[in-house]
Amino acid sequence: MPHPIRESTEQRELLQLSEFAAKASQSQGRRRGIDPDPVRTCYQRDRDRVLHSKAFRRLKHKTQVFIDPRGDHYRTRLTHTLEVAQIARTVGRALRLNEDLIEAIALGHDLGHTPFGHPGESALDEAIRESPSDPGLTGFSHSDQSLRIVDVLEDLNLTFETRLGITGHSKGQGDLTTADGQSRSTVEASVVRICDRIAYLNHDLDDAMRSRIVDEIPARFQVYGDTQGLRIGSMVQDVIENSLDSAEIQFSPALLDFMNELKDWLFENVYHRYPVLYSDIAKAQRIVKFLYRHFLEPGTLPEPYAGAQGAVDYVAGMTDRFAIETFTDLQLPQVWITPV
Repeated sequence: MPHPIRESTEQRELLQLSEFAAKASQSQGRRRGIDPDPVRTCYQRDRDRVLHSKAFRRLKHKTQVFIDPRGDHYRTRLTHTLEVAQIARTVGRALRLNEDLIEAIALGHDLGHTPFGHPGESALDEAIRESPSDPGLTGFSHSDQSLRIVDVLEDLNLTFETRLGITGHSKGQGDLTTADGQSRSTVEASVVRICDRIAYLNHDLDDAMRSRIVDEIPARFQVYGDTQGLRIGSMVQDVIENSLDSAEIQFSPALLDFMNELKDWLFENVYHRYPVLYSDIAKAQRIVKFLYRHFLEPGTLPEPYAGAQGAVDYVAGMTDRFAIETFTDLQLPQVWITPV
């Protein structure tokens, strides 16, 4: 049966989007074929599947930088994800790219993050390497875990374009280079990769000021604006102006140098300083390692989830609070209540 609403949207994409944009009607499809939706394109369905997933909802209680913060205005992994999606959509719209694919990739790019942010990820990676019980497990990457969530744990059956965009976005402490704007799968994936860094550089700086880990922003980092909004706007404009009518996402040499210098400053003054000032980082990492080793033990997880991969999936999927509560239940004695 014809589906005029969806087909009309697909036709508009062919007429209006850039020649470099991904078109829903030209998608490589899914690992398992499904009937087309009467209203939504394949990328719109991907976005909705990610948005309604359990892993996406858990992001609201996962650390961005500050562990389980009591202040209401600190970023969490969920708000980070939403900021990435917003910035990436703005860039994509200006470049006439496929906003639906951009949003699907952005919303799914951090689904595999552990509790306690990057320190939790490092702790789980170390625990796996220290307790090799499965030859197939050589370490942990939240990007790989994000793909595992959408492919296996929740089996969202996303399009190949969205799946490829979700993987390989993370650079850790590595410098941003012009290669990051080159298309590895779609231009839309490149947009998300660049906008992920634009988002976290700015909101982590904002949170660092709020926490008073840093007292002021050095003057050299105000060249693109003295507020978060102005800096993001200037960065977005630079990326758009340098990427128009191109198959690559590009930026000026000045912006590239600025972003890498700001990243280095944040690592030195925030990410590496936070564990020194607040011992809770080390505590959180010990919790992650303990939980992984505990759930490696036979009988701690039901079949078919037992084993090293099951322990990875269970611990990586925990929110900060659930990890703390589980550790407390396992390690601390419970109050005795006299039976009636």
